[in-house]
Amino acid sequence: MEIKRDLYLHKLVERMGNGFIKVITGIRRCGKSYLVFRQFKTYLLQHGIDAGHIFEMDFDDRRNARYRDPDVFDEYVDRKLEGEGTYYILLDEVQLLGDFVGVLNGLLRRPNVDIYVTGSNAKFLSKDVITEFSGRGDEVHLNPLSFSEFMSVYPGNKYDGWNEYRLYGGLPPVVLQKSVEAKIQTLESLNTETYISDILRRHRIHNSVEFKELMQVLASDIGSLTNPTKLADTFRSRHKSTISKNTVDHYIEYLSDAFLIEKAQRYDVKGRRYINSPFKYYFTDLGLRNAQIDFRQVEDTHLMENALYNELRIRGYHVDVGVVDTVERKDDGSTQKKKLEIDFVCNKASRRFYVQSAFALPDAEKTAQEQRPLLKVGDSFKKIIVTTTAPAPWYTDEGVLVTGLFDFLLDKDSLERL
Repeated sequence: MEIKRDLYLHKLVERMGNGFIKVITGIRRCGKSYLVFRQFKTYLLQHGIDAGHIFEMDFDDRRNARYRDPDVFDEYVDRKLEGEGTYYILLDEVQLLGDFVGVLNGLLRRPNVDIYVTGSNAKFLSKDVITEFSGRGDEVHLNPLSFSEFMSVYPGNKYDGWNEYRLYGGLPPVVLQKSVEAKIQTLESLNTETYISDILRRHRIHNSVEFKELMQVLASDIGSLTNPTKLADTFRSRHKSTISKNTVDHYIEYLSDAFLIEKAQRYDVKGRRYINSPFKYYFTDLGLRNAQIDFRQVEDTHLMENALYNELRIRGYHVDVGVVDTVERKDDGSTQKKKLEIDFVCNKASRRFYVQSAFALPDAEKTAQEQRPLLKVGDSFKKIIVTTTAPAPWYTDEGVLVTGLFDFLLDKDSLERL
C-alpha cells in the first residue's frame, strides 16, 4: 500500500534546478527515502527524464560500501555524468559517505547536476544540518503523516480513524501494521532501539534511565507551561533525582534536534514581544508520545491540542502560544490584571490566525470562556475555535469562527477557506 506524500513531493518539484542541495530532513522512519527514491523518481520518469540521467545510491546497502570512500565515489560519479543535460543525483544515508559535506559541495559546482539527499542518523538530522553546506542547502522537512494523509489509507470512517491516530500516531511503519499489538510493538521498538539509542550514542549520555524518565515527564505534560528549572524541580520530587537545570536543558535540546519534540514560545500579542519562559512542548508524533508513558494518560484534550499544533506546523506556519494582558473590573469595583492565553498564534508571511483548541463546547458559557482571550486581542485577523462538537462551521455573535476538528484537519486550506 502506497501512502502518497503529495505536499512534500510538490516541494521537491518546485525546487528542481534551484542550484541548492535539497536536504530532506525529519524524524527517522517518517518516509524520507520513500519520498525521494520512489515518489520523486517516479515523477521524474513520468515527466520525460531519461532513467540514465537519474543517479541514485543507497550508502547503507552493503554492495555500495566501497563508494563510502569519497575518492572512490568521486571517480565513479565522474564516469556516470559524462553526457549532456541535467543529471538528478539521489543519495540515501549520505552521512555514511566520508567527507559528505565536501563531496556534496564539490558536486554542486558542476553545472549539470541537481542534488537530493537524505540521511537517518541523529547527526544528519540535526536542525543545524543546513549550515554544514555553507548556505548551499535547501531543507525540505518531512513530518509523520498528517491526519488527512492517514485517512487516505485508513479503511474506516473518520471517527474510528481519529481514535486510532490519536493513539498510535502517523509514522508510516506503524500505520501500515494490521493489528493493535503490532502497532504498539513497532512504536516501542522504534522508540527504544532507534530514537533513544541514537540520541544516547550521539551525545554520550551515560544515565539512560534519567534521560528516559525526562521523556516521560515531557509526555505527561504536553501542552502545559514549563521550563528546564521547573522540570528539574519536578524530577527531583518525583524521582528523587539530583538532575540539574542545565542537564535538563541539554536533554531537551537533544530531543528537539532529533525532531522528537518541538518547543512553542509564548508571545505577548499586544506587546509584540516574546516571553522567554515558560514554554510548551509538543511531540512530533502522538504515537511516540503515548509510547513514552505506556499508553497511559490518553487525555483527549491534550492529544487534540498536540495534533492541531502539528497540523499547523505541517502547513508551514510559525506557531506561538499567545498571551493577552487585560485589566478587568471585579464586583467590588476594583480592577485586576490578568493574563489570558491563546493556544496558537499562527504566522506565515503577512498572514496571521488565532486558534483555540477546545475539545467540547457544551454550552454558551464554555463558548464565551474560549473566545474571551480572542476578543481581547483587538485586531482584525481571523480568530478560530476548533472543537469536536461543531456539526458545521458557524460564527459567534462576536465574529469568532467555530469549526469542527475534522473540518479543520481534513481540509488543508481550512484556515483560509472557512
